[in-house]
Amino acid sequence: MLAEERTFVAIKPDGVQRGLIGDVLTRFERKGFKIMGMKLIQVSDEQAASHYAEHKGKPFYPRLIKYIQSGPVVVMVIKGYGVVDSVRHIVGATNPVNADVGTIRADFAQVMEYNVIHASDSLASAEREIAIYFNEDEIFDTWKTKTEELIEEDELL
Repeated sequence: MLAEERTFVAIKPDGVQRGLIGDVLTRFERKGFKIMGMKLIQVSDEQAASHYAEHKGKPFYPRLIKYIQSGPVVVMVIKGYGVVDSVRHIVGATNPVNADVGTIRADFAQVMEYNVIHASDSLASAEREIAIYFNEDEIFDTWKTKTEELIEEDELL
């Protein structure tokens, strides 16, 4: 039996400011992933510090904090089969110069500092990051995507 996973994705300030929300969201929906939660927010000091806690003390940490708070961010909880790895593949390498053609970062970003999007790198990171930005009552899992329906139907056969 296949198991679904949840991951966290954020369209960063440059992606929001450039009007890329729809283009980015379309990539995940076309893959068949379920958007379980989504909102436009201004990242608080506490959220920024928690999100980038592993980088605290590094020379680039202040720039990370300043950037993530420089404008609104779209945060999402996405569910699907193999979603963490698949979303990371759709997003592309952190440095857009190294991102595969057709990925979000290759298509929409030029430099690593302004790379449009963040995606969790593991299930543990996803759950930690989801908790930073969402309360459980903001995550909706009571509906099924076509992919879920087809896989459940197939498993019954």
